[in-house]
Amino acid sequence: MSETPPEPVNKILRVTSAAFAVVFALFVASALTLPTARAATSLGLVSEGTTGLQVLQTLLQFGWFLVAIVGYLAISDQRNLVRIARPTPRDAALIFVGGLGLFAFQYGALVVLGELGLTTGQNQAVVPDGNPVTYYALMVAVSLLVVGPVEEALFRGVVQGGLRRAFNAVPSILMASAMFGLVHLVAVSGTPGERWAYVAVAVVLGAVLGLLYEHTDNVLVPGLAHGMYNAVIYVELLRQSL
Repeated sequence: MSETPPEPVNKILRVTSAAFAVVFALFVASALTLPTARAATSLGLVSEGTTGLQVLQTLLQFGWFLVAIVGYLAISDQRNLVRIARPTPRDAALIFVGGLGLFAFQYGALVVLGELGLTTGQNQAVVPDGNPVTYYALMVAVSLLVVGPVEEALFRGVVQGGLRRAFNAVPSILMASAMFGLVHLVAVSGTPGERWAYVAVAVVLGAVLGLLYEHTDNVLVPGLAHGMYNAVIYVELLRQSL
């Protein structure tokens, strides 16, 4: 039986392991998404510069994220790290309130930043390559069923769950949220100030999702709340484009 390392060493190992999990997932997705998307276009499944290709790339990206998550859990022998259960009626209420609450917070943050003469950068995921109506409509479902759950499996399940084995709830949530916010920096366009403002908002959103995971011990709750939050954004963009 392996012994638990001393507490300071265990904390360093947990932070390092969490950071590695994020880098590993990003590496796998970035290395494999484009080649598999190109294979799909070469087979005639989708065409270049179309909405179908853009949505497919999103699905492939998060599909590879999921493969990386499963691989990390298998390699590190931590298959029970990501807690998943069928949502209860109470969980469903938390998902609904959490999703709308996240959207309300973001809207309020944008208003406050606007009053200060500031704004956030733009996430490239909301910029359609083709028909915006079709893209936004498809992304409602993709966000709810794929993007939110997979991101939360990584940041709340793997990262926060791993940190929770060495830290109390608050530092675990804050560190996982910081990693969650920083990852979005590469996907946001704008001035440095606008990009970091986006990261700051994402960190707070991540902390709320972390609280949901800590409270329910079920990654589907923050996953679906996150997906609902993203879906509401796309619904609003769809409304504006009609």
